[in-house]
Amino acid sequence: MKELEFVPSKVVQVKEPKVSSKKQIPKALGTKIINGVSAKKTAADAVENFLQVSVTEDQKKIALKKWVEGYPVASPMSHEDYPKKPIPGKKNNLITSALPYVNNVPHLGNIIGAVLSADCFARYCRLKNENTLYICGTDEYGTATETKALAEGLTPQQICDKYNALHREIYSWFNISFDYFGRTTTKQQTEIAQDIFWKLHKNGFTVAQTVEQLFCTYCKKFLADRFVEGTCPFCGFDDARGDQCDKCSKLINPTELKDPRCKVCSKSPEVKTSRHLFLDLPKLEDRIQKFTDEREAMKTYNTTTVSITNSWIKTGLKPRCITRDLKWGTPVPHEDYKGKVFYVWFDAPIGYISITANYMKEWELWWKNPDNVTLHQFMAKDNVPFHSVIFPASLMATGDNWTMVNTMDGIDWLQYEGTKFSKSRGTGVFGDQAIETGIPCDIFRCYLLLNRPETSDTNFTWDGLAQTNNNILLNNLGNFVLRALTFCKNSFGSEIRKMALNADDEHFIALVNGHLASYFKNFDERMMSRAFESIFAISKIGNQYLQYNAPWVLTKGSEADKLRAGSVISVATNVAALLSVIISPFMPTMSKVLQEQMNMPADKLLFTECFVPLLKPGHIIGTPFPLFSKMEDASVAAFKTKFSGQDSSSANAPVTDVESLQREIEKQGNKVRELKASKANPDEIKAEVAKLLDLKKKLPAELQQKPSNGKTKPSAKSQAKPQPKVQNPSKAKIEITPEIAALQGKIEAQGLKVRDLKGKGSDKSIIDAEVKILLDLKSQLPPELQPQPSGKKGKKK
Repeated sequence: MKELEFVPSKVVQVKEPKVSSKKQIPKALGTKIINGVSAKKTAADAVENFLQVSVTEDQKKIALKKWVEGYPVASPMSHEDYPKKPIPGKKNNLITSALPYVNNVPHLGNIIGAVLSADCFARYCRLKNENTLYICGTDEYGTATETKALAEGLTPQQICDKYNALHREIYSWFNISFDYFGRTTTKQQTEIAQDIFWKLHKNGFTVAQTVEQLFCTYCKKFLADRFVEGTCPFCGFDDARGDQCDKCSKLINPTELKDPRCKVCSKSPEVKTSRHLFLDLPKLEDRIQKFTDEREAMKTYNTTTVSITNSWIKTGLKPRCITRDLKWGTPVPHEDYKGKVFYVWFDAPIGYISITANYMKEWELWWKNPDNVTLHQFMAKDNVPFHSVIFPASLMATGDNWTMVNTMDGIDWLQYEGTKFSKSRGTGVFGDQAIETGIPCDIFRCYLLLNRPETSDTNFTWDGLAQTNNNILLNNLGNFVLRALTFCKNSFGSEIRKMALNADDEHFIALVNGHLASYFKNFDERMMSRAFESIFAISKIGNQYLQYNAPWVLTKGSEADKLRAGSVISVATNVAALLSVIISPFMPTMSKVLQEQMNMPADKLLFTECFVPLLKPGHIIGTPFPLFSKMEDASVAAFKTKFSGQDSSSANAPVTDVESLQREIEKQGNKVRELKASKANPDEIKAEVAKLLDLKKKLPAELQQKPSNGKTKPSAKSQAKPQPKVQNPSKAKIEITPEIAALQGKIEAQGLKVRDLKGKGSDKSIIDAEVKILLDLKSQLPPELQPQPSGKKGKKK
């Protein structure tokens, strides 16, 4: 794609903006926060915000030329074709994300480290109208699966079936657009892995070595590292695993453990020797070095990938064992190694190929077609050596014409509030828990991609998520598109008007093009967080464009002023249309909602190299409504507590669920009233009243009714006066539990759904059904948090 290069130059002197008269420049444009800047802003102040950045005359000419040419005629490629095949003469992208271990529930770090990054890039490629196939699936063989099966009392296959379904559910919620999500426990995996093995073995790239392993005479099998426990030889911790000590974190060989014991039967194993096959990497070292140097020179490997790969090569590649004494894995087909399976690090990357083979019979069109297919791979940095050294070496050793990796992103760690994610300690947010928070998936996607660990480790914090939602999405992007669309609807009957550009408009459009060029450049280099920032830079100057032109003033002026106002708002609405397209890789749901609000033409949803009018004069937009809602401090605090890993049984934890307790109180109160009304036995009434009082005592102090001290009831007149401290305890005082916070999130999401349906003019019966769900959710809130009636009478119909 041809890019418009944009390099900001020094600040130039800007003349006073041209408007019909100085009287039309408002002295103050209000105190609303615009682009994170509060306080009153004058029109002159606004000039210094977006016109102070210089653009060249050539950039203005290009911008105007492209604007006049309009949207290029293109036939959007269908991404629903099945199966997708490489198309001669087109850019064909094969994208993979590291296969997640089936036995784990992925946390937010896992999600951004592979599948979400790959998904974002795949969506970008599709919007460039490039033929794109995105493949992933669960890595299901190996010791970890056997260990999990043992812990849960299931077979390895049952574990794989259970967690493969869970992975699918989580990735579906995160809107990951796989073309095919498969698994490695398939016939195709066995056939392809064994074929690759036989070819590299017959070509002389394997060596046999004898190694010492622990053997359990009771279970009658060699013990993989995770099936051995014992005392750490370094720190003395008596429950260390056979691969690593959880106390001192030192790596351990199983034979180094003191007093080792079998994890299955707890008996002491003995040391025996076993013969294994190794991939002879030293024979392939020169080819791997050249392969790496070429990609480093082309800058198609990111810095983390280059650093890790070169560190492996620098110390000299050594033979790597490719077989194990296990039952759960791809069988080694060699007669001398019966009963053994392939080591997972050799077997798992072949899963990309076998999963494609499950997707389509002609899988070789993608995997043995290096001249027409570009392979992009995404993974966390701990997986880099297996993708940059082991997998390419295995393919090279076969002698076949494989599609080799072109671009590779090894992604650094995402930490949680300064520490590691841990399911066992309850620290951090895992995929299934993210669903339960009630926070829309696009909010998580936005924050994770803005905070993507591209060059160093980054940190997930709830404060950061809230700030991103409230300041960047709500106050910047959301504020701009809502202002533009609402003004178009209210002042121009939802119609796009003729756009007569003046010099300031041309400057503005050239500036948008500059940010758009940065967007494409960074995305092509897979620097997605930087590309994302360009979006918010465009919405920021969009807000400034509105402030500077003040169309709300122009609509009250002369006919010429009104025409100018229509032009400004139509340009701004087209900026919103542009934003709806370029946010799609990051926030696909919000992109679709925004496009529906504007009635975006279906043939205008691809990228354009420059800002052009996607909405022509005469186009009628739909009904705008807010895309985002504020994330409250109380919700943030509740989520921090819930996912901190702290003991929920501590003294600071809520005594009971407020909502459930209030229901019990209401139920008991009704019982007391019924007994009194039926003039039941006084002792029975007294006993039930005592139960009612005991229940009320369990309420938080701020929710308990204060005694009246014998005073008479207030008069009707005094009751009419607002007395929030007595009748309606402050919302800020009630303890927001994680359950309440999750309920509030569901209410926000349901509210967005209702607004969306109303904005699309959906059938009243559908809207009423969703409104009922919303009201039901709100009714589940504690009374103190429910919307209070205003006390005003509505109009009679």
